[in-house]
Amino acid sequence: MRAKSFVHSHTKTAELPYLVYLPDNYEKSEEDFPLILFLHGKGERGTNLESLKTQGLPHKIESGETIPFIVVAPQCPLNTKWEYHLATLKHLLDFIIDTHRVDTCRQYITGLSMGGSGTWSLTTEYPGQFAAMLPICGRERMELNFPERLQRIKDMPVWCFHGDADTVVPLESSIYLTDNLKAFGGNPKLTIYKDVGHDSWTQTYANPEIYEWLLSHRIDVEI
Repeated sequence: MRAKSFVHSHTKTAELPYLVYLPDNYEKSEEDFPLILFLHGKGERGTNLESLKTQGLPHKIESGETIPFIVVAPQCPLNTKWEYHLATLKHLLDFIIDTHRVDTCRQYITGLSMGGSGTWSLTTEYPGQFAAMLPICGRERMELNFPERLQRIKDMPVWCFHGDADTVVPLESSIYLTDNLKAFGGNPKLTIYKDVGHDSWTQTYANPEIYEWLLSHRIDVEI
């Protein structure tokens, strides 16, 4: 994965360093590729992009595995949460779309722990941006008026994952989110891993079915 930095200026300047992965056949083709935005957990915050490669999707790629997606993995600054950077994440996505061959009908988002929470927050902030979401052991952000904002993504395909022995983010967080989404007419999937603690992402990203599931969804109108 290549290390880069994205700077966004609006009322103030925001910078998010990020890693980007391009599929093996990206340079040899002229086709547009699906994109996954990956949001890391609390432990990978800071300025050392190498730390992103220790967990989740960047770790899978760094280990030599390939997937047919452009993968963008930004890094959250220390002492903040993804919820404080939603606008910058959106501008980063816009920048990647402008500078890479992205199939805008097939944009996806996933994240683990703090990144799982960020996944819920970003999709509800920008409904219609993503064709499907895959949050892992995230929690609701009450400061963002959950669960009411879940109505915005009631039609979005959601596949949520959580370990039943998680003592960092209790399983009840994912149950709460998916149950409320169902109450608004959504149809989310929730996979619960038996006797699994906080690390419910390693086996999730190792499962080839999740990538097939993502690719089975697309949005009808380009962003």
